Amino acid sequence: MTLSQVAYLIPLKPDLKEDNSSPRITLSEGQNTIGRLNVSTTDKRLSRKHITITTSTSGSASLSVEGTNPVVVRSSGERKKVNPRGEVSLVNDDLIELIPGHHFFKLVLLPRESERGSHERAAKKARKEGDGSDDVEAIRRFCPASEKLHSTFRLLSVDGLPDWANTSCVSINDVVEGDVVAAILSNYMVDLDWLLSACPKLVNIPQVMVIHGEGDARQEYIQRKKPANWILHKPRLPISFGTHHSKAIFLVYPRGVRVVVHTANLIHVDWNNKSQGLWMQDFPFKDDDDDKDSTKSCGFEDDLVDYLAVLKWPEFTASLPGLGNVKINAAFFRKFDYSNATVRLVASVPGYHTGSNMRKWGHMKLRTILQECVFDREFRRSPLVYQFSSLGSLDEKWLAEFGASLSSGITEDRTPLGHGDPLIIWPTVEDVRCSLEGYAAGNAIPSPLKNVEKPFLKKYWAKWKADHSARSRAMPHIKTFTRYSDQKLAWFLLTSSNLSKAAWGALQKNNSQLMIRSYELGVLFLPSPVKTQGCSFSCTDNNSSTKKVKQETKGEVEKRSKLVTMTWQGNRDSPEIISLPVPYQLPPKPYSSEDVPWSWDRGYSKKDVYGQVWPR
Repeated sequence: MTLSQVAYLIPLKPDLKEDNSSPRITLSEGQNTIGRLNVSTTDKRLSRKHITITTSTSGSASLSVEGTNPVVVRSSGERKKVNPRGEVSLVNDDLIELIPGHHFFKLVLLPRESERGSHERAAKKARKEGDGSDDVEAIRRFCPASEKLHSTFRLLSVDGLPDWANTSCVSINDVVEGDVVAAILSNYMVDLDWLLSACPKLVNIPQVMVIHGEGDARQEYIQRKKPANWILHKPRLPISFGTHHSKAIFLVYPRGVRVVVHTANLIHVDWNNKSQGLWMQDFPFKDDDDDKDSTKSCGFEDDLVDYLAVLKWPEFTASLPGLGNVKINAAFFRKFDYSNATVRLVASVPGYHTGSNMRKWGHMKLRTILQECVFDREFRRSPLVYQFSSLGSLDEKWLAEFGASLSSGITEDRTPLGHGDPLIIWPTVEDVRCSLEGYAAGNAIPSPLKNVEKPFLKKYWAKWKADHSARSRAMPHIKTFTRYSDQKLAWFLLTSSNLSKAAWGALQKNNSQLMIRSYELGVLFLPSPVKTQGCSFSCTDNNSSTKKVKQETKGEVEKRSKLVTMTWQGNRDSPEIISLPVPYQLPPKPYSSEDVPWSWDRGYSKKDVYGQVWPR
């Protein structure tokens, strides 16, 4: 971040939630002119030079109206009209209406130089003491530029937190938007009553397919209550004790497709009370020449279509402008250009996988991708983090097998990265008791005592500490796996997979077969050539470009992106820096002797924040 950049204007929707389809406006020290060219819709009431915001590195800001129409500023709950040639002081989190009732923006002031220097000194001291950089309220400053949005992921908004804690966070209505022609909702649990009330736009989509993992009784209820045009499908589970656990949304638009991979069940508490993650990217239809040439596919496309083909949903028809009636099946998804995909997909499907199929799924898929990647030398023998919300019945042999996959990769001199020691981030009993939901949060951390209290796991336990994302009390349903060095990340996986053999698979028959019980889906963030960043295509913005990223010079092609956490201290405006909102502290802090890992089948008599004991 350059020192001259001292604030952002964040575009908001009429309901005052962040509008992620519009870019943020960076404000530099001095005078900044905002007007007609800074909004996505044409409005003749806006002047080209509508307002001027003057900022300084001391943290002060003021607004003067240059246009012919008044502006409204909301500050501390009061709404003040500022007439032409009028001026008003601004403070952090003030809301600005460029036209009263229209074109909403929120002002976010970045830390003053003195605060920044003080924080950097504190961060350096913390790192020196081995405690890591926790950067309190770092999420307040997590404002990725529009061209980097698809290269990162977002946390879901959490009710009851201050506004700053939900900076750049999303809700389901930020995902399902615009003129959707067909939708596929993939999940484990589906609360239809909540879903239709929380996202009424779904009712107006012509064709909706719900792929779920619900039991028979719940499936019958959804069947009775669903809109007439909705189709339900529960994929086949050929091996006992498996589930359809993948969490994804696929939205087909007249201009392209939106692919969403996330970690929340389609239920109220998952989208409102817990720490969750979500990645999404829009992709255009292929050019006619590309569509005819099957060799134009890429890794993301092949992985996506291979996964969707296994689901075997009942084919349905949707009407697309310019294409007429088209069959929506797995092959349909080859019509889109995924060449600018910023992630790789890592999926699991149930079965006994042998031969080349063994490396297409589960932890062997992750191993295969990482083996082909080159990482910086600083990640040699660097540690791993396993963070999830349900623990399977594990043994040391399988943990070693799993760790071998996650330790794959080489450096530029072809040296293997080598084994990484893992830590398991898992909430303690006190974390759950004092959480936003109290003991009730433990329902979504469903691991029994027999799995949690295996003696060999003691050396792996680490705390869920998330002060910098304001989510220490929002219990994690997010699942992530990563390899890190300080605040830099070799790679990062956001996934539906918990730590279990059922989700990741277990090698059998002298490592010639991989047995997986469940369906899972995740997105893997990797260092990639910087030229792949910056795709501006949007399914919902008619002004977005569908052009491919231009070929760079040789030197620029070889420049690779670097993944960092929100608390990394450095120049985030550099094109190669991709900041990921890792919600928990790195390095993780190991359990103390007093910490007890949560297990949901044990009784707890100490009352929670609502005066309840467990079980109720």
